[in-house]
Amino acid sequence: QVQLVESGGGLVQAGGSLRLSCAASGRTFSYYAMAWFRQAPGKEREFVASIRWSNGFTYYPDSVKGRFTISRDNAKGTVLLQMNSLKPEDTGVYYCAASRSATLRSVLVESTYDYWGQGTQVTVSS
Repeated sequence: QVQLVESGGGLVQAGGSLRLSCAASGRTFSYYAMAWFRQAPGKEREFVASIRWSNGFTYYPDSVKGRFTISRDNAKGTVLLQMNSLKPEDTGVYYCAASRSATLRSVLVESTYDYWGQGTQVTVSS
């Protein structure tokens, strides 16, 4: 059974940093794309970052480019999201997701992803 378990959320002041971790288990993710999404209260889920487990290729939307970094630790089977220069608008529940079939175009589409974690809350105060 596939499991994605997020950790590392919390409360931080604007300008601060947090690092989220996603522990993946249950199958071999070598050919998967892994991603982080977030959802603020009253808003739709939003793509934050993605990484190809096989080659490390990453992709970010403009809203987080230069501030967030996604990476993977093959030995530990974890995907990390380093978030710097946090802003109040970064507040939300952050979800880890895995896709067997994501392409360059579909990597930022929520329905592309087959597996999801339970989410971890990130709150950035002004």
